[in-house]
Amino acid sequence: MLPTPVTSHLTRADFDNHVYEPAEDTFILLDALEADADDLASKQPLICLEIGSGSGCVSAFVAAMRGPSIVSLCTDVNVHATRATLRTGVANKTRLDVIHGSFADALADRLRHSVDLLIFNPPYVPTTAEELEAAKAKASLAGAWAGGEDGMSVTDLFLPSVADLLSEHGAFYLVAVASNKPDRIIATMHERYSLAGEVRPRPHHVR
Repeated sequence: MLPTPVTSHLTRADFDNHVYEPAEDTFILLDALEADADDLASKQPLICLEIGSGSGCVSAFVAAMRGPSIVSLCTDVNVHATRATLRTGVANKTRLDVIHGSFADALADRLRHSVDLLIFNPPYVPTTAEELEAAKAKASLAGAWAGGEDGMSVTDLFLPSVADLLSEHGAFYLVAVASNKPDRIIATMHERYSLAGEVRPRPHHVR
């Protein structure tokens, strides 16, 4: 098992007030990516784009796993998260190129059909519309988890962009919980964009 990236440079104040702290969902994502390491290794070079990079833990993990053959791009709407991602890249001796902005909006034209690995751990917790809007208005830490009705309000905004971003053999990793109805997400992506998908089982170990 590859080591989890170092995030000790981020303080308790960072995690309590501004940046989503790596948690079980983060580690499940790392496990899925590591399980597919051989498939990802076949792509040379690898262009990776993480939406909502937060602490930078996931992108730093992929960059360390692939080495110098990877181009690691990260976006986050939270400026504190972009700074945290940059610091995590430095702390783990990996280059992470970070853009402050929503989804892949600033990169969409340049990256059209060019992304080999697309990663999104979205705000997926079901909340009221009012809670979601309050999190957006305050640009608070709640924005990292508040997902609105069914936890899908943010994810639904991004999914139409996936097919345009992915390269011919690109892969998209999305973190979801049961209330997000993963099977329905997969069916929708297949029907609308001809993208195949699968639900990965929960791993039996914790990093």
